[in-house]
Amino acid sequence: MTLADFSFAVLGAGALGAAVIPRLVAGRALSMPLVFLLCGIAVQLLPTPLPEIDLVRDRVWVEHLTEICVIISLMGAGLALNRPFGLRRWQAPWRLIGITMPLTIAATGLLAWWLLDWPPAAALLLAAVLAPTDPVLASEVRVGAPTDSEHDEDEVRFALTGEAGLNDGLAFPVVMAAIALTAAAGTGVSGDWVGHWLLVDLLYGCVVGVLAGLAVGRLLGWLFFRAGPESFRLSEHREGFVALGATFLSYGVTELAHGYGFLAVFVTACSVRAAERDHGYHAVLHDFVEQVERLLTAGLLFLLGACVAQGALADLTWRGAAVGLLVLLVARPAAGWVAQLGTAAGPRERLVTAFFGIRGIGSLFYLAHALGTEGFHVPAGELWAVVAFTVLASVVLHGVTASPVIARLDRLRTLRAHSRRHSGRTPSETDVAGERL
Repeated sequence: MTLADFSFAVLGAGALGAAVIPRLVAGRALSMPLVFLLCGIAVQLLPTPLPEIDLVRDRVWVEHLTEICVIISLMGAGLALNRPFGLRRWQAPWRLIGITMPLTIAATGLLAWWLLDWPPAAALLLAAVLAPTDPVLASEVRVGAPTDSEHDEDEVRFALTGEAGLNDGLAFPVVMAAIALTAAAGTGVSGDWVGHWLLVDLLYGCVVGVLAGLAVGRLLGWLFFRAGPESFRLSEHREGFVALGATFLSYGVTELAHGYGFLAVFVTACSVRAAERDHGYHAVLHDFVEQVERLLTAGLLFLLGACVAQGALADLTWRGAAVGLLVLLVARPAAGWVAQLGTAAGPRERLVTAFFGIRGIGSLFYLAHALGTEGFHVPAGELWAVVAFTVLASVVLHGVTASPVIARLDRLRTLRAHSRRHSGRTPSETDVAGERL
């Protein structure tokens, strides 16, 4: 048996599994990413000719594979959100970005500095790397396919999906701050880098990301729905792969202008959705993106499982594991709860939103990217071990709990909606989603 033959068999089984497993685990205390993670571990333990995966040595491959997965998931998230963009309508995601994310970064950095005794730059890098959330790894906590109603998204799913779409891009300035800090440390303690970081890495990168995303999104919105010649009006042809073209175009143009492509892709998706909100072509685009995203996620989680079985956690200490668990179980939930005080969500919804700060593919990308620019005076294997363990723990913890917890909330909403309808009319999906728990 050759490696090529075995690889074809694994790829085929994985693709079929990505189609079947989500339906098999629906409603159970299990998730597709968790299944593929366990499969990766199991296959590696068999006497099979799998190549050795080294996160340190194969950093470039890790960076680009995770990069593709993240931008595709961002396009899917933006296309799925029904609620029109706005300060009041998006209050929950704004609070999670503006309050929860900074608090979590600060808490994670302090934990790394105190428990791991890492230098400030490495502690800040870990905090930035673990900042993005990733509902892709627990599909029950994100919104579903786009519909023609802006009110049928419950507060938990909407808040977590909106947060993930925004913070994947907004974590980049913090990563750049860690890179700048470690570069400055080599020339002596100095704050000279702060001005450049504020003007270029923070302000310029974010502004270009938003403006490029809006420009590409509006251009594509016109091309999809309003172009004069029917041959250019792509919504008439209902081809889903166009979503990949939109994703790569937005990302590539923005990166060429030295802006944040992750932010641009999400803004592009939201802008395309706003161009003709009720059009059925959004569902075609979203379904295609979701299928590609599911394949990539399954493959990456399988590889992560194999990597763990090969010893990726060999450099993990109990202190590193403690930092990861404290981020997932204490820092994120506490910061998430504080940020939602005063929002429309009820106490149960605030608790669930705060708890499901899922760490995933974005964290792997950011670490791979950062390690390609600077050394952080901490062994790369140790950095990878802490991040991989945190992602692993999140996949297990949130993958097992997401379905039962979200199903419980859905049942409570339905019961409450029925109890409020005295006329005998069956509550609509909008009625159920609007209930606060």
